[in-house]
Amino acid sequence: MRSHSYHDVLATPRRAPAAQRIPAEPGLVVEDAVSGFCGAVVGCEHGGVVLEDRHGRHRVFPLNPAAFLVDGTPVTLVPPRRRAPVTPSRSASGSVRVAGLRARTARGSRIWVEGIQDAELVERVWGHDLRVEGVVVEPIDGVDALADRIAAFAPGPGRRLGILVDHLVPGSKESRLVERLSHDHVLVTGHPYVDIWAAVKPTSVGISAWPDVPRDVEWKHGVCAALGWGEPHDGWRRVLAAVTSFRDVEAPLLGAVERLIDFVTEPEPAQHPDEQVTAPSRHGGYPMG
Repeated sequence: MRSHSYHDVLATPRRAPAAQRIPAEPGLVVEDAVSGFCGAVVGCEHGGVVLEDRHGRHRVFPLNPAAFLVDGTPVTLVPPRRRAPVTPSRSASGSVRVAGLRARTARGSRIWVEGIQDAELVERVWGHDLRVEGVVVEPIDGVDALADRIAAFAPGPGRRLGILVDHLVPGSKESRLVERLSHDHVLVTGHPYVDIWAAVKPTSVGISAWPDVPRDVEWKHGVCAALGWGEPHDGWRRVLAAVTSFRDVEAPLLGAVERLIDFVTEPEPAQHPDEQVTAPSRHGGYPMG
């Protein structure tokens, strides 16, 4: 007959429960089970954990299984998971993106640009900002009849008009037309490029520079012929697809559009019933009036 004690010797020994795995988060207070050193976790490095005791002394201990005690209970420390840095999502214009945006009701103010392609490029970069502010961008067919269009729009308080003009440089036809206009609630800005395509950085569309086009050749046709892009509508698809953020467009265009958005969204100054107050322009470009 087997004795009771002989049976116990042959029995399978019970396994001790595995120590709980705990991330070594900074500030966690633990005790090294061997040395008795007690301190707060200040970091993990090279497979070890750095502890700081109440006297400010630091010691490094290997992250061995069940090597530490928390409230007297053996634990296994493991490196904490790295958290991705939290940064606000940015819109294509570089502004902070508004989460769950619902476009606000359109303002009475407007921004006019010269043509559908100008409007598409502005939407590409500033579309989020414009929906946040409730600003509508409308294409117009050139600036030759700009004075008549402005009169028909009837700008006024709460109904401002911002206008983006191509090739707005001293001595150009566009600058001469703009200089003859005058209205307190209208701001005209522009860029120096002959066409909105050229306001896109050449490197963004995969070329070293925009080609020189003879004066007697329509610029977009000349560009497409020089680059082998087919027809202008094919070229425009290339250009627009290359723009993903404000970094893809030239600084003069960025500044011009930002000033227009500021102008049409700026609160009107309070006026005394018996006074007319005209605030000085601080937007640059060609303020009118």
